[in-house]
Amino acid sequence: RVSRLALTSEQVKSFYHVTSKEAIWPILHSFKERYNYDPVDWPTFREVNWAFAEAAAAEVEDGGVVWFHDYNLWLAPGYLRQIKPDAKIAFFHHTPFPSADIFAVLPWRKEIVESLLACDVVGFHIPRYAANFAHVAHSLVGATIAEEVETVADMSPEGMALSELVTPTRLSYKGRDVALSTWPVGTDVDYVSSLAEDDETADQLADIRAEIGDCKLILSVSRTDYTKGNVEALLAYERLFERRPDLVGKVRFMLISVPANRNMAVYEEVQRAIEEHAGRINGRFGRFDWQPVALISRAIPFKRLVAYHQAADVCWITPLCDGLNLVAQEYVSACTDGDGTLVLSEFAGVAVELDAAILTNPFSNRSMDAAMDQALDMPEDERRARMAALRAKVARFDIRAWIAEQRRAFAAIGGGDAASMGDAA
Repeated sequence: RVSRLALTSEQVKSFYHVTSKEAIWPILHSFKERYNYDPVDWPTFREVNWAFAEAAAAEVEDGGVVWFHDYNLWLAPGYLRQIKPDAKIAFFHHTPFPSADIFAVLPWRKEIVESLLACDVVGFHIPRYAANFAHVAHSLVGATIAEEVETVADMSPEGMALSELVTPTRLSYKGRDVALSTWPVGTDVDYVSSLAEDDETADQLADIRAEIGDCKLILSVSRTDYTKGNVEALLAYERLFERRPDLVGKVRFMLISVPANRNMAVYEEVQRAIEEHAGRINGRFGRFDWQPVALISRAIPFKRLVAYHQAADVCWITPLCDGLNLVAQEYVSACTDGDGTLVLSEFAGVAVELDAAILTNPFSNRSMDAAMDQALDMPEDERRARMAALRAKVARFDIRAWIAEQRRAFAAIGGGDAASMGDAA
């Protein structure tokens, strides 16, 4: 059953478009230079979070868990604890959680952390984010790490930008224990694979390949957001032709960049930059019968996207910072023939899971150039070996595994069966 919470257009603009996107979002992704405090209306943010807490209190059954999702509802757990002291409260972050020095930029830092510490369990995608939260909670309010474990091998505990040797699993604060759960959200591998084997998808794939011709295709899919590194990806592609002019006419770059927040100046600026760079590359290297960059700035049907994934020789996912990245998982799931190459930023949370990808540093031109060369030149046997490892990881951490882990976390806090859970998102 869905219970909707009515918000006014003014509340939505203030709570979501201003406070969440202009102040909190850049800090979560470590873009301090894009943080904008001036227009923030914190009282409205509190008001909306209180409304969600009240609605959750009215809906949850005895023994059930109220499960809040993402930073927009940071204050709701603390409010719910005031309204319903015995409630079982869970929270899951779908974004990165930044280091203590970055998080401290937020003027409401202590209020936010104390609300999250009112939860029974707080969930994150990867160990690094849980560790960052533990450090923030300790530095701001004195919470202590009560339990930690060695990071499991499947989460690349060392050697990568987001590696973490030890994962905190429990904090202690004011006589209460707060569990920390770490498990990445997965995609529905079976569903994506079934679409990949569908006859209609096969027809679309044939059309796409006919359009591409003998060219190799590099595919990049993301939202239009400064965190996603779309401009940096286009610049890497442009340098490919400067470095290897023999590849002009032989490698195409398709960027599907879907606007996430229309009518927001910062995202309009990103869209303009993408269009300008794509236009310049096409002007420099295109010819009458061939254009190097295909830019799609709209959402496309998922089945069509699966066909694009299957057509791509290389999937290029190089965000500057990303909480996880489901597109990378979807690409791997769509490669049912066992072939394909994934290039992945080390600063995407999913990189610690998908370590068989070609990992690159999007802040380094040299690293990006090397990744593009490696992806285009990789022998088939290496491609297939890497893809087999990637497909095993994606299957291991699929959406069903994530749900099972959340159920385990709820049971551990005495929340009963997850079927009685209230979900506030």
